[in-house]
Amino acid sequence: MIIKNAMVFTEKNEFQVEDIYIQGEKFTGSQPVADDEIDATGLYAIPGLTDIHMHGCMGYDLCDGRHEAIRAITEYQARNGITTLCPATMTLDEGRLEHICETVATYQGENGSVLCALNMEGPFISAEKKGAQNADYIHKPDAEMFRRLQKKSGNMFRLVSIAPETEGADDFISNLKDEVVLSLAHTTADYSIARNAFEKGASHVTHLYNAMPPFSHRDPGVIGAAFDVENSHVELICDGVHIHPSVIRATFKMFGEDRIILVSDSMRATGLADGEYDLGGQTVKVTGNKAILPDGTIAGSVMNLMDCVRNVVRNVGIPLETAVKCATVNPAMAIGIYEHFGSITPGKSANLVLLDENLEIKSVIIKGKQIKIEGGIS
Repeated sequence: MIIKNAMVFTEKNEFQVEDIYIQGEKFTGSQPVADDEIDATGLYAIPGLTDIHMHGCMGYDLCDGRHEAIRAITEYQARNGITTLCPATMTLDEGRLEHICETVATYQGENGSVLCALNMEGPFISAEKKGAQNADYIHKPDAEMFRRLQKKSGNMFRLVSIAPETEGADDFISNLKDEVVLSLAHTTADYSIARNAFEKGASHVTHLYNAMPPFSHRDPGVIGAAFDVENSHVELICDGVHIHPSVIRATFKMFGEDRIILVSDSMRATGLADGEYDLGGQTVKVTGNKAILPDGTIAGSVMNLMDCVRNVVRNVGIPLETAVKCATVNPAMAIGIYEHFGSITPGKSANLVLLDENLEIKSVIIKGKQIKIEGGIS
C-alpha cells in the first residue's frame, strides 16, 4: 500500500508532507509494488492511538471475561482510531481475575485493535480512595498474587497500580520493579510516601488528580512527588468531566509533553446511549458525558481516546502535535512497546489513522489492512 501526500506525524513530533509505504503488516522505507494507493492530500496521518487505561465500550467490559467482550471492544476501538490497547482490570477477587487473565491469554482476534498488554488497576489500592472500585475486594499488596495472575495472563500485564501507603507496598515495589511498570493509584499518600515509592521503583501515576489527595502548597502529595521525579509518566483523563481545562493546561506546563499520557478510562457505556450500566459489579448512571455511582462518585469515562484527543485540541488549546504524541508515542514508551508501535517508522506495525482538518477519521489501517468505517475513504 502507498499513502500519497499525507501530512505525516514524524518522529520529530511535527507534521511533514510525505508518502507512506506499507509492505505486508509493516511500514517500509522503500516504495513497494502496491495493490492499493490512497490519495491523502490535505489529511493528517498519525500513528494509531494507544490507550493504556480503558475498561470497556459498547456494552462490554474486559472484566466480563469473555472472548465476545474483547472482540467487541477491540472492533469499536479500531473504528475510532485506537489501534493498540492495554485495557485495565478492576478490583475483584483473585478467582475472577484469574478467569479474566485466562480469557485474555487465549484470545485470538483478527479484525480489531491489537490487544498488546494488560493494566492491573486493582486490587492493591486504598479503601479511602477507592473511587469506583469495589471495596469488598481490596487486597493488601501481594507480589506473589501478582505473579500468579501474570502467569495466567501469558505475561500480558505491563502496568500494576499500587497505593504506596498500604501495608506491604514497599516490599511489593522492590520485588516487582524489574518485572512490571508500577503506578501510584487510588491512594492517600502524602509527598514523602509517594517520593519514597518512586525512589524504590515506581515510575507512573494512574489518572493524575483523580483518587488521590489534591496538589496543595503545603502538601503537594503524589502530584508534587511525580513532578519532582523526571522519569515518571502521568495519565490524564481528558474527557471534559474528570479535569478542568485550566488544570489540563497547567499540567502540560508543569510536566511537559514528554511525560503526559492521555487515557480514556472508558467504561462499558462508551459508544451507547444514556442509562444505567455495570462497572465492576456496581451500578453506574450515565448522563451525557458523565458516569456516576449512586453516591455521586465519578465512575470512569464514556469517551474513547480519539474523542479525548479532539477535546484537548478543540476545547483546551493543546497543539495537535502535542496531543498526538501523548496518545501514541508516550503510552507506547511507558509500557515498553515503542519498538513495535507508536510511530510511523519503517519496521514497525503499520497502524495509522488519516484525519481531516476537523480531526474526523477518514481511514484506519491496522497491520497494513484498512478498516471499514462509515464515511471513510478507500
